[in-house]
Amino acid sequence: MIYLRRANERGQVDFGWLKSHHSFSFGHYYDANHMGFSVLRVINDDVVQPGRGFETHGHRDMEIISYVVSGALKHKDSNGNEYTVPAGDVQVMSAGKGIMHSEFNPSNNEAVNFLQIWIVPDEKGGKPSYAQKTFGKNNHGALNQDEPLELLVSSDGREGSLKIKQNAEISRLTLNANETWRSATKSRKGYLHVISGNVRVSSQSTVESESINLGAGDAIGIYEHDSFSIDAIENAVALWFDLPV
Repeated sequence: MIYLRRANERGQVDFGWLKSHHSFSFGHYYDANHMGFSVLRVINDDVVQPGRGFETHGHRDMEIISYVVSGALKHKDSNGNEYTVPAGDVQVMSAGKGIMHSEFNPSNNEAVNFLQIWIVPDEKGGKPSYAQKTFGKNNHGALNQDEPLELLVSSDGREGSLKIKQNAEISRLTLNANETWRSATKSRKGYLHVISGNVRVSSQSTVESESINLGAGDAIGIYEHDSFSIDAIENAVALWFDLPV
């Protein structure tokens, strides 16, 4: 059984300085059929024009992850953190009991494209925190090319990943054309969001088998106790979410 989210069916906003596609209900966009998947609550695919951004605003009780696809993102918060997040970097902000922050594009001539991801924490409150890290050799390759999956975010920080307050993982999947990655959800759920390229996902459960092509911006949720394979039709980069039921 799968949950399919096509790129062209996502919620959209266009404010001129900001163009955003919402995978799940967010802000003025509401769809009862797309409220999140497991503890994954938000994936906003944002493009911010040069010199523009989000003014200071507050968050609480949410794990907020930013994955910069191209350009750079400037972060500043009420805890004194002020950093630029370049393409390929991952930023994690645990909002905890409350934090104020702003995000803007520091470039004078280049737009920034980033994915803003919200994951519901497994505990409320606590002290807000911030972390940032460069992963892989470049934007589109893991350190170990024999292993297409590179762990970015986890609950325990293993393998150099950034920690969040939830039993969930985010990994970057990098496949060259004609390569395949196979796995199984077991007692978990999985969610694949394609950043670039094209893949074919084949999923098999005890009751049905499904196979579907995905391109940039498309996503698929896979339920527990399913086995699946992801075949790259062309070079592809995606985020893989390992999520609790």
